[in-house]
Amino acid sequence: MERRSVIKNIGGLMLVPSLINSSKEKKPVLRVAHLTDVHLKNELEAPAKFAKCLRHVQQQSPKVDFILNGGDIVFDMNKENLTNINSQWKLLEDIIKAESSIPAHYCLGNHDVWWSENNKGQAVYGKQYTLDKLSLTKPYYSIEKGGWKFIILDSVHLDLDNTWYIGKLGDEQFAWLENELKNTNPATPILVLSHIPILTATLMIKDNIVNKWEMSGGNMHTDTAKIINLFYRHPNVKICLSGHVHLRDKVQYNNVTYICNGAVSGAWWKGNNKQTAPGYGVLDLYADGSFEEKYVNY
Repeated sequence: MERRSVIKNIGGLMLVPSLINSSKEKKPVLRVAHLTDVHLKNELEAPAKFAKCLRHVQQQSPKVDFILNGGDIVFDMNKENLTNINSQWKLLEDIIKAESSIPAHYCLGNHDVWWSENNKGQAVYGKQYTLDKLSLTKPYYSIEKGGWKFIILDSVHLDLDNTWYIGKLGDEQFAWLENELKNTNPATPILVLSHIPILTATLMIKDNIVNKWEMSGGNMHTDTAKIINLFYRHPNVKICLSGHVHLRDKVQYNNVTYICNGAVSGAWWKGNNKQTAPGYGVLDLYADGSFEEKYVNY
């Protein structure tokens, strides 16, 4: 009888750890959806498909707390006339009002900049039109939610010859980012959002390569090394989200995870872009800086 009692007690003790684990199961502090490269226009059934995407986001369980929009919000502002630009934004506003109740924070993409040479004298030239639409004072900023800091960068700048764009921060924004990281509590995990990828492997996925790859400064940040060196000094930088290339990849470097998500518009509303179907990212963020993420087709 004594031996049976000992065995029974041991069995009871062996059950304790599993009971403890189940009662303290880790739960995310935030669930975030990353929608990028919507390229909204009134063609190719884009409005209906975007509305379907927004409904899909709102059907996620657990619910999404907010959306990070990674830029290229409307189809294209670069060389368009103001009438077409106004209609693209009006379409966006109408769909958001009708279909989405989730708050969103926006990053500017290269197609969200008005670089028509014939309109340089207008007050809304460049990024100002989009900043006004989004009620932003600057194209880069930070917010804090659920114990995480979110840093939204402006990665689109005129090239050296002032004719087209390249991916970079520039001296003023880099100094701001440096100061932002320095003044953030090291215990606060950080997610960085840019339109153009800071680091991606997708640029290797090209056809007809003979003996070397050629990379455009418009497809990935040209100041990648400088930014990576900065992040290395701040281990609380955990995630860098981007879009722009309409392809999905995930690269880990120096314990930072660089996630390039596919486009809501896929191949500009014409199906898959290579092997990446239209979709969006979902991220579960935890208090300790860990996270889980997935790419969702809608």
